Amino acid sequence: MLNRTQLLDRITTNPNVLVGKPTIRGMRISVEQILTALAAGVPASDLLEDYPELEMADIQAVLAYAAERVSEERVYLLAAA
Repeated sequence: MLNRTQLLDRITTNPNVLVGKPTIRGMRISVEQILTALAAGVPASDLLEDYPELEMADIQAVLAYAAERVSEERVYLLAAA
């Protein structure tokens, strides 16, 4: 099993691939695409079948990446002027 750093290293960004959206290992499969499918109830096994170049570690990487982004969110109360 890969550790968190190894998983996150599987997520790449390149301005020349999908307009810089985070992708899996530089492929034209975006983090957003996999998250949307998972949120819609598509099982990981179906994704692995539909995208033979994907590995289970890639799906784990997508989830780790999403968790990392959410952990950085902050909400600040602003006083009205």
